[in-house]
Amino acid sequence: MTTATGAARVPSQLPESVRGRLEELTQSLADALGPNLASLVVFGSAVRGGFRDGASDVDLVLVLNEPTREHLLRIANTLTVARTAFRFEAVVLGAAEIPRAADVFPLFYDDIRSCHVVLHGSDPFAELVISDQHRRLRIEQELREFQIRLRRAVIDGLGAPKQLAGAVERKLKQLRSPLHSLLVLRKTPAAGDDLPALLAKAREIYGVDTSALSDVRKDPTAALDALVKLLDRTVQEVDRMEA
Repeated sequence: MTTATGAARVPSQLPESVRGRLEELTQSLADALGPNLASLVVFGSAVRGGFRDGASDVDLVLVLNEPTREHLLRIANTLTVARTAFRFEAVVLGAAEIPRAADVFPLFYDDIRSCHVVLHGSDPFAELVISDQHRRLRIEQELREFQIRLRRAVIDGLGAPKQLAGAVERKLKQLRSPLHSLLVLRKTPAAGDDLPALLAKAREIYGVDTSALSDVRKDPTAALDALVKLLDRTVQEVDRMEA
């Protein structure tokens, strides 16, 4: 966040390895944009936990009052230079579009709201209203898309264990958000929002043996079968929710 004197100060709960870089980036953006910088928010593993320096990206939401071409070009060099110092992904949003897009980005907004830190300005997600109907639709879309892409990955891997393991691991990472959202929506949240906790809760609820998913490379075929079963059960549930 930015202090009364204008100097950026990053909260201590963020990883020490990126704190100084985030302070520099926050200050540079504030200097370049002035009052047009509505807020800068960090979310994801840097806040939630599980961040690995040099391997994980710092996830940022940059909110502008007016995301015009002129203002985007004004910060282009700042963001490019910052990427040479540390890994980050920045989503640029317009302040006015955030509440209007809650129906199409419900899980993304929920993920940010569940664990985030405001580095500059106000919290653009604090008063956001998201309907359960929109959550259910987005959960179903993501789960069905995973099913389709996983089938394609099996075909592309030609049965090679290494390729199959990589495909399952990638899909597992992407499953975290919709699975977490589904468990919350059905009022049976996991003990944590990390993948092991979510899989443990899913095993309890859906009766799928997810043990092979804890070490995918040990038995990629068993891991694939478990993931396919879990996707089938979760899709069936979101279908029932519609009724």
